[in-house]
Amino acid sequence: MNEEIKNVFSLFFDEKPIAAHAIDTSRGDTDFRATFIVETISGGKYVLKLADNDFTFPEKVSVWQRTVDEYRKLGYYCPRILRDKSGNFPVVDYNGHSCVAYAEEFAPFHPIEDRFADDFGKNEALYDRYKRDIWRMTARIAARYFDYTEYPSAYCLFETFCPSDKMDEVLENALNWKEYADTLPHEYRKQVERIWRLWTDNRTALEPIYKKLPTSVFQADLNASNILLDDEDRFVGVYDFNLCGRDVFLNYLMRENNGVSGICEALKIASEYYRFSDIEKDTALMLYRCLKPLWYTRVEKLKAAGSDPDAIKTCLNKTEQALTSPICFAEYMERRKGIL
Repeated sequence: MNEEIKNVFSLFFDEKPIAAHAIDTSRGDTDFRATFIVETISGGKYVLKLADNDFTFPEKVSVWQRTVDEYRKLGYYCPRILRDKSGNFPVVDYNGHSCVAYAEEFAPFHPIEDRFADDFGKNEALYDRYKRDIWRMTARIAARYFDYTEYPSAYCLFETFCPSDKMDEVLENALNWKEYADTLPHEYRKQVERIWRLWTDNRTALEPIYKKLPTSVFQADLNASNILLDDEDRFVGVYDFNLCGRDVFLNYLMRENNGVSGICEALKIASEYYRFSDIEKDTALMLYRCLKPLWYTRVEKLKAAGSDPDAIKTCLNKTEQALTSPICFAEYMERRKGIL
């Protein structure tokens, strides 16, 4: 067992470690992350996490710890985040990195991705089988309107998640769309400019309103690797809070769902446990038109169209339709009987 990991483990626990299974979750040279499942001589298991990036620091980990506790208070299982024996989240040296270290309980449950071998099964489970559980949980968190941090979630809009971000992800994707669309033949130029004007005008109008929308503090990464099930495949909770933070509930909900039908279904479920305000109902369509029409999937489809004029036109028409079609999200946001 690596001596560096033994030394870090000893900062948190008195037990003797005998083995550590390493999982590298890094995302490039500037985002080093490593998880270690540590087994002890007594038969116990613990999770040790090390991170060297610009969005992991002791104050931020404290926010994750508080958010885990809030989810647990509502009855959802999340592994507790643990401080070292001196009550801190220490900075340690590991493998040439200066890392923030923290520990977690070893979860007795398994994520959706472990239950379903293929991507279709994982997605079906995530967006259909467990959607009521997921959005009930998230709406109950939204209804608490937590305000204990100003750190935004990774889904933030009109602000950046970490210092290395030059802009929010939505704007970045839109600019990527425009850059590629500008390379299309001249015959598409008027429609490309019309789409871009529709999107930028909507974003500009949305910004001052967006700042007035209700927020809470969310886990902010509801994917098949983070949704936990018990041995009978029942939903029990969620883990992996390193993207969590303050966010507008509507933004979070729309970002976590694909397509209009998925958004409408999530809104309908959420309305049983969360009372959408008038400003949220009035702003939902504007927010959708900001988030979805120029998302990275639109860029991918436009590129996949190649030089096929019919395919290009179909992509552009669908994008423009997303920016102009009236969608009555408000009817799915009406208050329904539920538990707050």
